[in-house]
Amino acid sequence: MSWPIAELDAVRRLEVLAAAVPGAFFAESVVDAPFDAVWAVAADLEGELPRLLRNVRSVRILSSEGERVVADITGTFPLRERFDVVLRPGWCVMQSGRVIGGMAAVPDGERTRFAFLGALRGPGTRTAAPLLRRVGRPLGRGLLDRLRERVAG
Repeated sequence: MSWPIAELDAVRRLEVLAAAVPGAFFAESVVDAPFDAVWAVAADLEGELPRLLRNVRSVRILSSEGERVVADITGTFPLRERFDVVLRPGWCVMQSGRVIGGMAAVPDGERTRFAFLGALRGPGTRTAAPLLRRVGRPLGRGLLDRLRERVAG
């Protein structure tokens, strides 16, 4: 018998990914706006991601082929990483050698369920997992609040 992961919607798949990555944090909420409006903001990596994530200064798309994107992300911390990105309607997963991020959205009537995942990669993340999750939760809630503001504005 196989696990019906394909039957899970994008938000539940992102939650499963967060559970599998040591130290990942996951935040989910319902945004009072239609899916297309929410995803237009979330999928605008160059324009909106620096507004949604306070620790990101800039995003520059280096290449894009179908749903595969390569992006250079510069952060406020000493972070400048090249990310491999999978971006399609309702799903975005970004990973570099040190960071994993993700966003997922699904329609919920006239509203949208939206989720965000963040995690560090590397030595010590498994040991530091409980601390990383605690520190990450407010970051996830802040991103969701800013997403609501950006969609409303």
